[in-house]
Amino acid sequence: MTDTITPPGASDPDQAATDAAADRLAAAEGLSDNPKSFGKLAWERFLGHRLALVGAVGLLLLAAVFFIGPYFSEWDFDQRNVRDRKQGPSAEHWFGTDEIGRDLFVRTAQGGQYSMIIGGLAALISTVIGTVLGALAGYFGKIWDTIISQLINLVLIVPAIIVLAVFSSKYGASALGLALVLAALLWTRIARVVRGVIFQIKEQEYIMAARAAGAGHTRILFRHLLPNVVGAIAVEITLLVGTVIVLESTLSFLGLGVKPPNASLGTLVAGAKQDIDSDPLRVLTPGIFIVLIVLCVNFLGDGLRDALDPRAKAVDSKDDKKAKKTADKARKAMHTAGATNAAQRQSDQQIGGGL
Repeated sequence: MTDTITPPGASDPDQAATDAAADRLAAAEGLSDNPKSFGKLAWERFLGHRLALVGAVGLLLLAAVFFIGPYFSEWDFDQRNVRDRKQGPSAEHWFGTDEIGRDLFVRTAQGGQYSMIIGGLAALISTVIGTVLGALAGYFGKIWDTIISQLINLVLIVPAIIVLAVFSSKYGASALGLALVLAALLWTRIARVVRGVIFQIKEQEYIMAARAAGAGHTRILFRHLLPNVVGAIAVEITLLVGTVIVLESTLSFLGLGVKPPNASLGTLVAGAKQDIDSDPLRVLTPGIFIVLIVLCVNFLGDGLRDALDPRAKAVDSKDDKKAKKTADKARKAMHTAGATNAAQRQSDQQIGGGL
């Protein structure tokens, strides 16, 4: 019997196949060929969040209805036609008419514009105030933190509805005025979030290295610290917009918001509440729009929170799926090669025992 002897410099074919499969597995173990930046990963996570996409598309559609829709109507928001009063939806009046014949679609669109403008302005102003004060409290600490924390506690105990009611009754209810008052009452949450994040990261190594390199407080705050709170701020802005819209609608419903002949979604609900039994659509239409705006904003905020969380898992991209398929094939090849080697060793042992 002639035995096959493997030369010292040659390798076993089965072992070579196993080694090759192991190399492919190590190269493709869940890794993409091209490393992705945090922005790209966040965008992929956002696109994979269905509720966030629903919220974003919903907000765009609502904004189109409110800001562009009135241009397709022949009626002005305060145009009256007593002969057509209290009509239901029709081709001429899409949402019907009110008690003095004004077109409800145009008035609902104007109310939506008012709510979105108030929400955006108040959220922007309160974000600036909260970010600046929260950054000062978190970075400098000590007396700054004590003063700003006590100011936050003071603002939190102020009843927002009463302050807004007093302001509206005394100074009117312009969009800018209401936005300023709302921002002065609602900046506290963003300030607390920014303060907490900066407290956590201000003693990390790269911040200490920046101090050792001679960077000033302004450079450290704006170059190294504030970029790390952008994700948290983006989430808080979206949630704040929903809060502002609800507060403004409540104020208008109580008669302390926007004044006639202008309209807001809250005033439309208040003006139709006496006819809720005979004409419920007049109450439901602006109410449904309020609910839709707040829902879309909250969905968008949830998606931003998940997308901007660096600990969240990224959505599988094409590169990741391709790498995973390669890894699966490599595992199968390793398993097959290992089984073949085991069978060969068992066969050799049996032959050796027989000899």
